[in-house]
Amino acid sequence: MNARIVWYIADPMCSWCWGFSPVIETIRHDYGERLTMKLVVGGLRAGTTEPLTPGKRAEILQHWHNVQRMTGQPFTFEGALPAEFIYDTEPACRAVVSAMLIDSLYTFPLLAAIQHAFYVELIDVTQLQTLIQLATDVGISAESFSQVFTSDVAKQTTQDHFRQAIQWGIRGFPTVIGQDVAGLHLLTNGYCTIETMGQRIDIWVNTSNSHS
Repeated sequence: MNARIVWYIADPMCSWCWGFSPVIETIRHDYGERLTMKLVVGGLRAGTTEPLTPGKRAEILQHWHNVQRMTGQPFTFEGALPAEFIYDTEPACRAVVSAMLIDSLYTFPLLAAIQHAFYVELIDVTQLQTLIQLATDVGISAESFSQVFTSDVAKQTTQDHFRQAIQWGIRGFPTVIGQDVAGLHLLTNGYCTIETMGQRIDIWVNTSNSHS
C-alpha cells in the first residue's frame, strides 16, 4: 500500500464533479502506481425531500451551462430536472459506497456511470432500480448490489463519508486532498485543469519525498 493517499471528495450528482471527471480519471491513470486513490462521497443534497422550485432548477441549470463551457463535458439540457424531481443525492452516494464495500475496483467506474446517466442520459439516479442497472453495467451482480445498498452497513458508511467531509471542513466539491506522513494537504477545492492538478500533485509528492 502506498504511504501517500489522494482523497477525492465528490458527489455523483455534483455538476462540477462531472466536469472534473476526465481530470480525476487521468490522475488515476497517470499516478495509480505511485499513489493510492480513494473516494469520499460528500452528500451535496443528501436527504432532500422537496421537489425543485423553478428558481432552484434555473440556478442549477445555470451551473450546468457553466460547467459545460469551462470543461467541455457533455450535458443534455432539454428536459433536464423535470418538475417533480427531488434532488436527493443520498441514494447515488450510497450506491457508490455500496460498490466500494463490494469491491473497491468498482468505485470509480460506478461513479462515472451514475454521472453519465444523470447529466447526459437524463436518467433519474435517485431510484434503486436505476442504480441496480448501472451497477450491473459496470459488472456488479444485481443481487449483491441491492443486498448491500439496502443494508444498514451501507447506510451507516454513507453517513460516515458525509461526516468525514464535514470534519475535514469541506464546503464544496470536487475537492482533492493529499495525505502523507506529514498530514493532509489541500490539492484543490473546486474545479481545476489536469495541468494544474498534475503540477500540484508533483510538487506535493516531491516535497513529501524530501521529508520522508
